[in-house]
Amino acid sequence: MALPSGRGFNSCASLFPQKTPLNVASVSADWKPIALCSNQFAVLYSGLSKTPLVTFERLNRAQIADAKDEQRTDQFFPDPRVPRGLRAELEDYRGSGLDRGHLAPAGDQPDPESMAQSFALSNMVPQDQTNNRKIWSKVEGDVRKFVRRAKGDVYVFSGPIFNAPRRTIGPNRVWVPSHLFKLVYDESSGRSWAYILPNTADARIEAPMDYESFVKATGWNLLSAVHQ
Repeated sequence: MALPSGRGFNSCASLFPQKTPLNVASVSADWKPIALCSNQFAVLYSGLSKTPLVTFERLNRAQIADAKDEQRTDQFFPDPRVPRGLRAELEDYRGSGLDRGHLAPAGDQPDPESMAQSFALSNMVPQDQTNNRKIWSKVEGDVRKFVRRAKGDVYVFSGPIFNAPRRTIGPNRVWVPSHLFKLVYDESSGRSWAYILPNTADARIEAPMDYESFVKATGWNLLSAVHQ
């Protein structure tokens, strides 16, 4: 099946540190990777797992202020940019007992169009309900609190980890993450830190890990543009 053609993340390079997007060709073709640019976030999507592999955001104080009063649409939809057979559908989540968990949060979106875009299933992973609504929501809120105090742009990377055994939902066999990660990079200070949490109701937020530990745990060298 042919993947959408395009120039990777070139059209949304400003969402990446140093305006240097991730090279999609560096990701194994086994993942069937697809680059998806939206107004305020980008998604490296997998036609294999039918979830994001990583989402990319550039946040700042003004955007978070604009997002504060933005109304959630809660209108989830399959992403028409992804061909059928490579994408999650609404029926995959129905009756699964799992939430459609945002990776680029709705709470970060500063305008109606961006809010609507955030409800594409290409921005979702199957997530434990308590994890999504309490633990992960707190991580997202803590990141926004930091951004409100930051002097400049803050780059946030979110994604799933799929440890064995494999679990899927729905007729399209959408992969269920064993863990979720969130990496934060504060451009003005050069600091970075990360969280990795089990996708479970009893997950606990522990002290954040440093970047080197994050790379070792996930294999994602997402700050290669700034860690030369």
